Amino acid sequence: MKLTTKGRYAVTAMLDLALHGDSGPVSLAEISIRQEISLSYLEQLFSKLRRNGLVTSTRGPGGGYSVARELHLVAVSEIICAVNESVDATQCGGKENCHSHGRCLTHDLWEGLSAQIEEFLSSVSLQDMIDRQRVQSVSSRQDKVMVQRPYA
Repeated sequence: MKLTTKGRYAVTAMLDLALHGDSGPVSLAEISIRQEISLSYLEQLFSKLRRNGLVTSTRGPGGGYSVARELHLVAVSEIICAVNESVDATQCGGKENCHSHGRCLTHDLWEGLSAQIEEFLSSVSLQDMIDRQRVQSVSSRQDKVMVQRPYA
């Protein structure tokens, strides 16, 4: 599986943004503290997310980022794709050159797994994630940490 921290962090940051964006733009500094993700790494991710139309930015005092569309219209798979991440489980990246003479014996298995993962991630929106009680509980806990350690 090739889903690395880039994809995981992008989804986490977008979910944080969705959870906290009701009252206006959210700064990357806030997301950085709540999610314990480097600010410079978030800047790189949000540059890609902005280019792919998933977030909008607001400059100046009180500025930050907002989700660009309604939350039920943003699929987790889009977020992962926007940061150039792949959920391909094959060793060959789908090129069918996984063995020295072409396809390996298990290529179809891994290709099928990749399709299932893509289908699942495409069926889950940011709104679906927010609607989960456990996500709400974790977010509340992180907000309490944020109050204890303000971003300055």
